[in-house]
Amino acid sequence: MFESLSLLSLQQYWWLIVSLLGALFVFLMFVQGGETLFFTIAKNEEEKSLLVNTLGRKWEFTFTTLVTFGGAFFASFPLFYATSFGGAYWVWFAILISFVIQAVSYEFRKKPDNFLGAKTYETFLFINGLLGPLLVGTAVGTFFNGAMFSLDDMKHVTWGTEFRGLEAVLTFHNLALGFAVVFLSRILGLLYFMNSIDSEAIYERSKKQLLYNTVPFLVFFLYFVIALLFKDGFAYNPTSGEISIESYKYLHNLLAIPVNTLMLLIGVVGVLWGIGSTILKGGTKGIWFVGGGTVLTVWALLILAAFNNTSFYPSIFDMQSSLTIENASSSKFTLVAMSYVSLFVPFVLGYIWYAWKSMNNEKISTKELEQEHHVY
Repeated sequence: MFESLSLLSLQQYWWLIVSLLGALFVFLMFVQGGETLFFTIAKNEEEKSLLVNTLGRKWEFTFTTLVTFGGAFFASFPLFYATSFGGAYWVWFAILISFVIQAVSYEFRKKPDNFLGAKTYETFLFINGLLGPLLVGTAVGTFFNGAMFSLDDMKHVTWGTEFRGLEAVLTFHNLALGFAVVFLSRILGLLYFMNSIDSEAIYERSKKQLLYNTVPFLVFFLYFVIALLFKDGFAYNPTSGEISIESYKYLHNLLAIPVNTLMLLIGVVGVLWGIGSTILKGGTKGIWFVGGGTVLTVWALLILAAFNNTSFYPSIFDMQSSLTIENASSSKFTLVAMSYVSLFVPFVLGYIWYAWKSMNNEKISTKELEQEHHVY
């Protein structure tokens, strides 16, 4: 089946899969967004325990998806993995540390003889909730704005600065995407609190905060998208592989792939509908509209970054070192073998959905926590 596909078709297929995993990861960062709201939404220890425990039941989904995303990227586009993770290691190291302290904090916050105190671990969770989305969004921004690397004939990576990826924060367009992801994760976290916690006080405070976080999200997101459509991009010649600058590259991509454009529009409408309907009408289903819209929007943006002969990881240090889905991918044999494995993805997603529903059959409440043996 997959053997009959061309190498380019397999490369595009795997970019679609990797991009989908990235989009799911951004949705699941509602956990990180919720962690930044503990001190805002909770007014006492009882309410804080409700917030921590409803997120504590889901943080492993986020971490597992991040690992799966990285593994899929490594297997399908190993040259990107080697270039970015091997060159921009400070930014990835910072992301990794933020997720490590998250895991430690959930497990040790309520452990007996916790000499650091619960407050310390709650602060660690806040750091993870802020830095995780900010750094991930900023790193993804380099897919559009480029990074400071070069590759020699043996594909050894040289980085142009001593900051090893952290210099991406000096480009405001990257940072705008980072802040957009931060506020989006907070919006998702608020909607998840409203959907999963049996507390009228937490519901009303979350609804109030929803508007406060929507405004900066829209400012940063709209700036990122509008600037993206009017900026130059890195195109490549599919025959020679030569990289060149193309004016309005991402606008051209948007017009060249109407299905992806439609997906982007549906995603944005889904996000706005979920937020608007919750603010105006209340209810608890906004998480699904905003979550589904987030997945479609991020998926479409990542497709925009690589399809239509576009470099998905351009180099602003040595333009001809820029990575594309054609020059950065694994061999056809590897992609074919992995493609058969990918047929199990729907079953994995089905299991995640089943586990999610099993844990969320009823809203979490103070009474339930009193009867629970394991409390975060």
